[in-house]
Amino acid sequence: GPIIVVIGLSLATTAANDAMLHNSHYDLKYFAVAIFTLLITIIFNMYLKGFPSMIPVLLGIIAGYVLAVIVGIVDLQTVAAAKWFSLPAFDAMFINYHFKWYPAAIIGMAPIAFVTMTEHMGHIMVLNKLTKRNFFKDPGLHRTLFGDGLSSIIAGFVGGPPTTSYGENIGVLAMTKVHSVWVLGGAALFAIIFSFVGKISAMIQSVPTPVIGGISFLLFGMIAANGLRILVDNHVNYELKRNLVITSVILVIGIGGTYLQLGKFQLTSIALATVFGIVLNLILPEKASSEK
Repeated sequence: GPIIVVIGLSLATTAANDAMLHNSHYDLKYFAVAIFTLLITIIFNMYLKGFPSMIPVLLGIIAGYVLAVIVGIVDLQTVAAAKWFSLPAFDAMFINYHFKWYPAAIIGMAPIAFVTMTEHMGHIMVLNKLTKRNFFKDPGLHRTLFGDGLSSIIAGFVGGPPTTSYGENIGVLAMTKVHSVWVLGGAALFAIIFSFVGKISAMIQSVPTPVIGGISFLLFGMIAANGLRILVDNHVNYELKRNLVITSVILVIGIGGTYLQLGKFQLTSIALATVFGIVLNLILPEKASSEK
């Protein structure tokens, strides 16, 4: 539970910066657009019925975008200049690979896997709660982790960025209550089709950061709230010092951005908080001496 709270709240600074800052300076106009986007999305989520109630995030982004255009923080020149049909920037060539061992690169990159695994397991725990299923058993954590890692390998070989599960998507699932893999697959298909429509690609790129920040307030908070939900559903007793200690250490290390650096090896805040949580959970007694 506390780890999932950390996953959500560790992204809070990103959401806040997107909502407030323009070229690293506070901008009241940006903040107003972000708050409007947040409030209108909440209203859509709470009061709409039928199909519109399933797409409050999309409607919120559209409403925030319209306001951003009105107040003049959207550059529409790139949209106007974009072509309707445009091929993505494919770059195919034959490459001669010469194998060479790079231990420094491996040591520097490998710890990222621990972060990915930690977040992946946290996301699966949230999905278990949202869908009333146990994905740790079916299809199994070993299969979901394998898929997560395999997708990053494939992406790397074709020149793409590493892939992983994303907290924003978990937040959308929590809001819409739509958990169908067919819907997610359909969304992926539309994303591929839209990549060939230059106007749409340019319009998506023109969405200003305060609109994204306003949506992120809700989506990142949804992740943290689901961490709290896990604690409540499992009736965690915070009258016990053990539970207070474990939760306190996880939250401060994880949200505070504490990390372990040993040469080029780095254990990031979320991974470090997870390690501390596991170790404390294993070694601390059920009750402190003063509670026995």
